[in-house]
Amino acid sequence: MRVAARKASLEDIDVLVGLYRSLEKEMVGLHRMWQLADGLAEPIESSFAGALEHPDVIVMIGTIDDTPFGFLLARVEPLLEQAEGERVGAIRLIFVDHEAREVAVGEEMRDAVMEMLRERGITKFDAHVLPGHRLAKNFFEAGGFSARSIVMHHDDNRE
Repeated sequence: MRVAARKASLEDIDVLVGLYRSLEKEMVGLHRMWQLADGLAEPIESSFAGALEHPDVIVMIGTIDDTPFGFLLARVEPLLEQAEGERVGAIRLIFVDHEAREVAVGEEMRDAVMEMLRERGITKFDAHVLPGHRLAKNFFEAGGFSARSIVMHHDDNRE
């Protein structure tokens, strides 16, 4: 079994959309706001196409024996003015099919994108994780991440 990560291309959009829909289902199960605030804008195909063409976004595909089982979307984001131009590499989305978890597909993608970002001079990294998603939190902590911010939310229209 060969686990690998590669940059996605426009030819991968159908695969990316399928994986994204699985991620969406899982995340909405944790918090309904995810699809409104943390996911991608509809139509998802257009969002991925834009991401793949944007110079400050990296989309990865995680594979086992060349078959896609996961994806990662990271982007370079500015810090505040006092950071004097320093930027952060933010892993905004990561997903691995349940059947392929715990065989290092996620680690391959995370480590590959961090190396690509380091090559661009990025030395600070964020990863976005929903509260209560213990497996994702553990995954990033194992990669050297620690929490620096928690977003609290209130919805007057919540049932």
